[in-house]
Amino acid sequence: MDTQAQQTERGRPSESPAGSDERPRSARLSGLLDTVRLSWYRVGLLSAVCAAFVLLVSTFLVQPFLIPSGSMEPTLQVGDRVLVNKLAYRFGGAPERGDVIVFDGTGSFVQEPPRENPVTGLLHGAAAALGLVEPAETDFVKRVVGVGGDRVVCCDGGGRVEVNGRAVSEPYLRPGDAPSRVPFDIVVPQGTLWVMGDHRAASRDSRDHLGDPGGGMVPVGRVVGRVDWIGWPPARWTTVRQPDAFRDVRSPGGAHG
Repeated sequence: MDTQAQQTERGRPSESPAGSDERPRSARLSGLLDTVRLSWYRVGLLSAVCAAFVLLVSTFLVQPFLIPSGSMEPTLQVGDRVLVNKLAYRFGGAPERGDVIVFDGTGSFVQEPPRENPVTGLLHGAAAALGLVEPAETDFVKRVVGVGGDRVVCCDGGGRVEVNGRAVSEPYLRPGDAPSRVPFDIVVPQGTLWVMGDHRAASRDSRDHLGDPGGGMVPVGRVVGRVDWIGWPPARWTTVRQPDAFRDVRSPGGAHG
C-alpha cells in the first residue's frame, strides 16, 4: 500500500465544484449594478412609451380634462376629471344644444392669451393633456344653449330662457339658480355658439362677453370636443348625457332641432 501517494493526494487543495463562481466580490457587485441599471432602463423606456401613447390618444381621440371651478355644478364638480371626446365633431358633426363642450376661448372669452415661458408652457400643456393639472387659462367648459341662427332670449314671463320662441326648462341648473339674472336678446351668428354654465350664478360665460369683440360667441372651430364621461373620482364615474331640454326647440327654419 502506497501511503506516500495517499498523503500526497490528501494534501492537495480541494477543487471547487464545477460551475461555482470564484469571481471577486467587486465583480459580483458590478454585475448586480449592471442588472439594476438595465432594469431601470427598461422601466424608464416602458414609461416613456406609455406616456407617448397617452399623449397621442389625448391629442387625437380622448383627452382628460381637470375641472378647475364650480361653474358647471352640479353636472361637473371641482376636481372632476372628465373625458373629452375629440372625435364627436370630427367627421361632419357639429355641437348641438345641450352638449357640454370644452373650447379654446382665445378671441372670445380671452382677448389676449397670457404670456408664459415656452418651456413651462410646453410642460404644463403636456400635464394638462393628461389631466394632471388645471387646464390652460384659455380653455373653458360650458353647455351649448344656442347654435348658429338661433335667437336666444332671457327671459320669458316664467323666468326661463327662450330659444327660437320656445321656453326651455333646464333640469341641469344648480338648485336655487335663476336661468339668468342678466337679460339678453341675441341671434347667434352662423358658425358660432352661445354657451352658458350650469351654475349660472357663478359662471362667466357668453353673457359676460356681450360687449367684447365677438359678442360672447364661441367659434365652432375653437371647440376641442364634447364632454362624454366623468372618469375620476371613481365615485363619480358616469356618462354626461344630453338633456331633453331642447327637444321641442325648432330650428330658425321651423324644423325641430
